[in-house]
Amino acid sequence: MSDRSRAVVLGGSIAGLFAARVLSELYDEVLVVDRDRLLGVDGPRRGRPQGRHINAMHVKGRLVMEDLFPGITEELMADECPSGDFVGSVRWYFHDKPLKREDIGYIAVPVTAPLLEQHIRERTSALPNVSFLEERDIVGLTATPDRSRITGVRVQRQETGSREEAVTADLVVDATGRGSRTPVWLEQFGYPKVEEDRIKVDLMYATQHYEIDGDPLDGELAIIPVASPERPRGAIFTKTDHGKWELTVYGLLGDHPPTDQEGYFEFVKSLSTQDIYDAVRYAKPLDEPVSYRYPTTIRRRYERMSSLPLGLLVTGDAVTSFNPVYAQGMTVAALSALALRDHLRAAPETRPLEYFRDLARDVIDAPWGMTSVVDLSFPEVEGERPFMVKMQQAYLNLVQAAATRDTAVTTAYMRAAGMMDRPEALMRPGMVLRVLAKSIFGGPSAEEPTRASAGASN
Repeated sequence: MSDRSRAVVLGGSIAGLFAARVLSELYDEVLVVDRDRLLGVDGPRRGRPQGRHINAMHVKGRLVMEDLFPGITEELMADECPSGDFVGSVRWYFHDKPLKREDIGYIAVPVTAPLLEQHIRERTSALPNVSFLEERDIVGLTATPDRSRITGVRVQRQETGSREEAVTADLVVDATGRGSRTPVWLEQFGYPKVEEDRIKVDLMYATQHYEIDGDPLDGELAIIPVASPERPRGAIFTKTDHGKWELTVYGLLGDHPPTDQEGYFEFVKSLSTQDIYDAVRYAKPLDEPVSYRYPTTIRRRYERMSSLPLGLLVTGDAVTSFNPVYAQGMTVAALSALALRDHLRAAPETRPLEYFRDLARDVIDAPWGMTSVVDLSFPEVEGERPFMVKMQQAYLNLVQAAATRDTAVTTAYMRAAGMMDRPEALMRPGMVLRVLAKSIFGGPSAEEPTRASAGASN
């Protein structure tokens, strides 16, 4: 039986903070190691390049976050974050058409990425047995002579001339994101190569923040036109904390937004709804547009490994890095923390293969499958499209068409997209009949919301 004296979390990301939170229930000491300074930081971090962009959290993720940190939703709202219904307060557009929507009883709380991370980090650091080892490069892992167990991590201060330090641990959890070096370390220890699934999406997005007089959305929370094969560009435009407005525009497959102001606005003007352009063209920019490029999705198939060392687990983007336009990363990180807790509660010793198989089945398979089907609906995206995938794509198109005419379909679809329900919920007989009826015989689509409040239209 292994001791549970110290757990070390590699990476102070949101996935790392969620992991530290659940480990604090099971270990005497939890140490979070990161190359950045973390405590007291209230802006974007160098180690989180997406920190200057919209980082949305789905309904399920917010509920898990609230379970792990009771009252944090109210804390965010007290820190001047707006709130509204996840569906009813958001103008969703699919294939250039607005969805017919209703309130579904789950709130969204738009918050800039640095502020959300700050709140989660403050709640985590307040735990009496959690501490942070900041501004340390993670050099590698330590192991027993036979390499069957990980015993800790080697770190090094970033100051010139610093020496490596060995930090012992009963468990190491890698939450270092898509750049994780665990696959390399495993090979160095003699383990097989970790299989990877990749889909090249060639995504770039660009973000700008604004001060806007009045409310161009008339009390609603956000506008989200989603990219489609017909128009491989989209956006999220939302109210956010402290009275700011945040706009992230994105393009897939090389259709990338410019970062000069004129080119940026022209890209915004080309979206499927003019409401966003009408809202920002006379707004006061608070910063310059800044871009981030995301070439491929990555899924590391640890569950297929023949063997793994004890004392090492992986979570968050270090396991699966989703296409960020679907905003699944933080929700999957939260659910992965619950899977980590369940695994460690079930047995005194880590069983890595069981953990990764449970993680794949219970957390990753559904969102990975759903978003991969969407990514592969773009003809230029490379990848196999077996008959089942083509059928799923055809049905998803029918669902989205029906959602422009029927609030019940929209609610069911957005519950699945928000990870409240598994995608199979859309295949229930009653829903299938409704989708077919509304997509084929359902009459006119929902009308686009009025633009009068957003200024004169072109």
